Amino acid sequence: MTDDVRTIVLCLITAGAGAAVGWIARTYLWRRKLRRKQAFFGLPGNSECLLVVNRDAGGDGAVHRHDVFALLELSALIKDCSAHAQILSHDVPQQGFGERTEFCVGGPVSNRRMAAHLHSLLPGVKVNTDPEPGPERGAFQIGSERYRLEKGVAEYVLLARLTAGQDTRPVFLFCGQQAITTQAASRYLIRNYEKLARKHGNNTFCLLLKVANSRAYGSDVVELVGDVTRAAQTAVPAPRNSHRATG
Repeated sequence: MTDDVRTIVLCLITAGAGAAVGWIARTYLWRRKLRRKQAFFGLPGNSECLLVVNRDAGGDGAVHRHDVFALLELSALIKDCSAHAQILSHDVPQQGFGERTEFCVGGPVSNRRMAAHLHSLLPGVKVNTDPEPGPERGAFQIGSERYRLEKGVAEYVLLARLTAGQDTRPVFLFCGQQAITTQAASRYLIRNYEKLARKHGNNTFCLLLKVANSRAYGSDVVELVGDVTRAAQTAVPAPRNSHRATG
């Protein structure tokens, strides 16, 4: 073997070894990222989760198109985690939570299970469900703060990751004042889950988001109003009955 041939062979071996090491490193990083993603969403490989869908509050029982878009994005996320989804209507009686990851979509008016989750897990959140038109319709009361709906201008949505214990699967809530906010919240979660995981770990959190100027920008412009976890989890004492003095 001449020196030139030996040099070529050594170069090929070195290049092959470098490519193999690079492939192994990329595979390791990809798998580590996938494991973290699966842990945050509670979606280990081949696991099952629930997609709880609502109905269009102003329609004939169909799912609003923006909620459908949210479900499609969540379905892609579930597939990326190598998990499987079961779609359930909000009014189908089900077991409690914690055994399977759950994604619950829609406000308490159109989604009974969402109403139950808010009552049980986020007692500090009150949603005005008055069917009559008015400035308070759809408003969020979180602790002492009130967030009114301004349709097409400022619409709010709660994005929450809730757990019942360390070894239980999470429940993700997308509770919005309008259907378009549900799509915005699901997109926000998928785009920012790594940042959220670094900040909150695999623990409970509740964020308030605002969809700005949806008339012009749809669900694309989303602002983080704040972390309202503590206020949302703290039950507000019921007001005492007031009595007018007589005499």
